[in-house]
Amino acid sequence: MRHRSAGVKLNRTSSHRKAMFRNMVTSLFKYERIRTTDAKAKEIRRWADKLVTLAKRGDLHARRQALAIIREKDVVHKLFAEAPERFGQVSGGYTRVVKVGFRPGDAAPISMVELVTPEVKKKKARRKKKAKKAAAPGAATPQATTVEDKADASPPADAEVKTTDDTVAPADEAAAEAPAASEPQEEVATEAAGTEPADGQTDATTPADDAAAEAPPKKDA
Repeated sequence: MRHRSAGVKLNRTSSHRKAMFRNMVTSLFKYERIRTTDAKAKEIRRWADKLVTLAKRGDLHARRQALAIIREKDVVHKLFAEAPERFGQVSGGYTRVVKVGFRPGDAAPISMVELVTPEVKKKKARRKKKAKKAAAPGAATPQATTVEDKADASPPADAEVKTTDDTVAPADEAAAEAPAASEPQEEVATEAAGTEPADGQTDATTPADDAAAEAPPKKDA
């Protein structure tokens, strides 16, 4: 049975194991990603999550507890400065473990551990409902204003009478000019039909009369 034995031993003494994880978690917060074996990567997440929780708390006691694990003051100050903004809205999931492949020497599985900036989902449904409610009362006012604008834009009665007079006048002028345009056509028709010859001119003969004159007289039977 393996009761009350948290963590992995990794075939090392407790002092060696703690010193190794201190160095690894310091490198993780300093460079934001490290590569190690799968077993060490899964264990380093426990250490990193604990330190991020202390940084989010942000008081003096939490800073001293972090300094007992991380041996570089600059890394601790960086962690406590960035953690409230970076991880303040979530309560977990500060790191990510990605399997990379196998180590060339002994074919040990290698993983990459990196810090993650979680994305916060924004609530859009409530904003849409508020936008619809705000748009509903104001929808009736533009209709009232448009009706009033149409009433104001209608021209007076005098203007309508003037426009009707202007439209009727060209039609009357066209009707008056119509007989004058038909007179030349009648004159052309009379000229085509033929007029009496003037003095000093011979009568015009038709082709039928010329043919009758040239034909010889018929003999009696």
